[in-house]
Amino acid sequence: MATAPLTYGSYLRVPELLSLQRPLSDPPHHDELLFILIHQVYELWFKETLHELDAAVRFLDSDDLLKAGKAFRRIHAVQHILAAQVDVLETMTPQDFNAFRTGLNPASGFQSAQFREIEFRCGLRMPEEALRHLDVTPQERANLERRLREPTLYDALKGHLARQGFDVSSHDALVQTFRTIYENDEAHYALYLLLEDLIEFDERVRLWRGRHVLMVERMIGMKPGTGGSLGVSYLQKTLQRRFFPELWEVRTVLGA
Repeated sequence: MATAPLTYGSYLRVPELLSLQRPLSDPPHHDELLFILIHQVYELWFKETLHELDAAVRFLDSDDLLKAGKAFRRIHAVQHILAAQVDVLETMTPQDFNAFRTGLNPASGFQSAQFREIEFRCGLRMPEEALRHLDVTPQERANLERRLREPTLYDALKGHLARQGFDVSSHDALVQTFRTIYENDEAHYALYLLLEDLIEFDERVRLWRGRHVLMVERMIGMKPGTGGSLGVSYLQKTLQRRFFPELWEVRTVLGA
């Protein structure tokens, strides 16, 4: 039998895509569609971010700094979009959100397996005990367990540095290596630019977390979050998480 010609809708599976927004409120609250769309789009961009982070690791493993930098230029562009989505979500008032919020229990953004994968890929790991209690699907759990076993983005960077003759054997040695690169940037310009890409990535994740915390407080104040989390109190603690601590620390000693 002849197959149907490829169309825009069939290639992108538009009918299936548009069928995935299913409000739980009855009758459906006007703003629940926006809430679902925003978070589904977040998950799509998380997928792309992971795709580019995996590419960056491969490029670092092959010592191709230019291609690693290209991957991060795309990641930065995605991060701009992630932050801008908060603006759209904030067109919803607390009254709008509270009208359907109770129906979301016990679901929680804490359960986003892909965001956990991003954290794991970059070096922020949760204890395996906590992972066992994370409410995710068997496939999501398998993905997270694989991420725990594989080298991180930071590991890939250290591997590249070691192959170039830099000392990465300890915390202090790594800080000194970063200092050497920054204070001799013309001699290590491609590497210097990549380090700036990494710090920008880390900074933009923290800025997005900050926007998210303020948005949640604007919506629900200090009430507990869905899924039993502490809500804003928990989210505020995440603002201190850094993917590349030595890369932040070196700023203190530059020029000293």
